[in-house]
Amino acid sequence: MAEHSAGILLYRGRGDDLRVLLVHPGGPYWKNKDDGAWTIPKGLVEAGEDPLAAARREFAEETGSPAPDGDALDLGQVRLRSGKRVTGFALEGDFDPKALRSNTFELAWPPRSGRTAIFPEVDRAEWFDVVAAVRKLNVAQAPFVDRLRVLREGAG
Repeated sequence: MAEHSAGILLYRGRGDDLRVLLVHPGGPYWKNKDDGAWTIPKGLVEAGEDPLAAARREFAEETGSPAPDGDALDLGQVRLRSGKRVTGFALEGDFDPKALRSNTFELAWPPRSGRTAIFPEVDRAEWFDVVAAVRKLNVAQAPFVDRLRVLREGAG
């Protein structure tokens, strides 16, 4: 069975002023990648765990700040090229990208060197307008931005 992750697309503003918070994966593989490399803060849903609870936990782990309280908008699921399913939720709130404090992971680096290095799971966070967000996001996650835009327009 394919892995299942859940994440939060934090947003602020409305209409042409709608902005979304995306994060850039840390580590050497992603260091020089930009367009198509960004993601929503997300992570694995553990067996029996509520996807929204997992999304809130992962947001806190990847940004260093708790997800805002409030009613989450269900953005549905997407499937990554790897086969992993990602359930997305949108929450209105604010976050200062300079306050980013991501958890870390250890990786053998450089490859075959016998050494390990510690990298942040997320190395950057940034607010983007919807056009830029679709360009920056992993292509499979771009529908989350479109779905949010439609939901927000429907809300007035």
